Amino acid sequence: MAAARDAGVPVAFTLGGGGKPEDLPKDLAPQASEPVALAGVDKFVGTDLESFLQRHGVKTVVIVGAAAHGAVLYTASGAVMRKLQVVIPVDGMSGDTPYTEQYTAWHLVNAPTFGNAVTLTTLADVRF
Repeated sequence: MAAARDAGVPVAFTLGGGGKPEDLPKDLAPQASEPVALAGVDKFVGTDLESFLQRHGVKTVVIVGAAAHGAVLYTASGAVMRKLQVVIPVDGMSGDTPYTEQYTAWHLVNAPTFGNAVTLTTLADVRF
């Protein structure tokens, strides 16, 4: 988060399942200027995420989350359908089993039309 903020990268948060910003670890907490949206699995649906990204001229998104097979999969899919490049740090997503994480990673790079738009990496290799 610090590297993204230091580089001036627009940061947005989305929460689901009754999550609240104060539930996030302190070093990941949203700053006052960063939007926080409540949404289901596809964070583009029913939120201003798409317009936020467009206002900031974003062409590539880095998606992390606590539900690999939910928010990460569906938000990444939504981003690809909106012609965005997607970067998924595999150590920045979690699932209830290792298979959940593996399947999500596999699906995102092997689904028809997704492979060229999705890059798998690690948090340490994300550069701004």
